[in-house]
Amino acid sequence: MQLSARCSASWPIRWWGHSANALTRCTVTVERISVEVVYARPDEQLVVALQVASDATLQSAIEQSGILQRFPEIDIETVKVGIFGKASPLDAALNPGDRVEIYRPLIADPKEARKKRAAEGKQMTKGGGKAPESGEDGETEAAAEE
Repeated sequence: MQLSARCSASWPIRWWGHSANALTRCTVTVERISVEVVYARPDEQLVVALQVASDATLQSAIEQSGILQRFPEIDIETVKVGIFGKASPLDAALNPGDRVEIYRPLIADPKEARKKRAAEGKQMTKGGGKAPESGEDGETEAAAEE
């Protein structure tokens, strides 16, 4: 990252890396923003809150989060990523409070899964739970017990 500053002598100083040579007489302020990077597997979910430079991208936030080291199966070049559920390119700029999401590939086609459930006669309720069992006369078991 390139940093720039002005000293009291009104001449620009530019340096790269973590050199502190010019810091004796100059003050450099790098604006930081807070973001979260999230990744979820069926067995483990991880949310990493971190501070990044105000000009950070999705890719730089993911790399700084340490998630790539913890989950080596993630290939940053092929995986889909987004901000708050909306797919975005790796070079997309971040805003304060953004949630960067790393998406896993779908295991099954959602349309095919619905067709399979319909063929088996299963119903889904709102929220993804199982539908209540119904008796022969169409009443649910809970209603029949009353």
